[in-house]
Amino acid sequence: MLICGVDEAGRGPLAGAVYAAAVILGPDHGIVGLADSKKLTEAKRDALAIQIKSQALAWAIAKADVAEIDQLNILQATMLAMQRAVMQVAANVTPDEVQVDGNRTPKLSWPARAIIKGDALVAEISAASILAKTARDAECLALHASYPQYGFDQHKGYPTPAHMAALQLHGASPVHRRSYAPVKAVLGQAQGSLF
Repeated sequence: MLICGVDEAGRGPLAGAVYAAAVILGPDHGIVGLADSKKLTEAKRDALAIQIKSQALAWAIAKADVAEIDQLNILQATMLAMQRAVMQVAANVTPDEVQVDGNRTPKLSWPARAIIKGDALVAEISAASILAKTARDAECLALHASYPQYGFDQHKGYPTPAHMAALQLHGASPVHRRSYAPVKAVLGQAQGSLF
């Protein structure tokens, strides 16, 4: 059975796009060390991402940008990024089932199920989590080059004390998510929930 594993990266940060990846490995992928991307070192993630891209039957990385996050909300933007990734993969290899990390699946044309902690349990989801995380981290390095005053290379957009201090000092950049409460607060808008 061809499983298409799907995972996301970047729901919690205050800036940048949310990424999703979809991966079909096939039965004899031979990739050792797949795990939840958060449990791996950056060097290990980067090495595995190269291996996944060369050895998977099919893979894709997609995103929903800051404007889509602010317009739709982070959950719907995440589902949109996942749909985009799966559709790109399925254009090359048709999955028998799509397995998504977490407790819900996007609307898809293929059988799909959500698997809580799937990134630790299913190799295809682990692979997707690694591709999504490395793609998002690469975006954060690019954002740092454009907006060095925020330190995106260090906190990757998460609301760390250093990021919050930079937001207070410099205000929100064009890549900050205006629908998120800490960014709204800096912009002087009504305080809402974090998500």
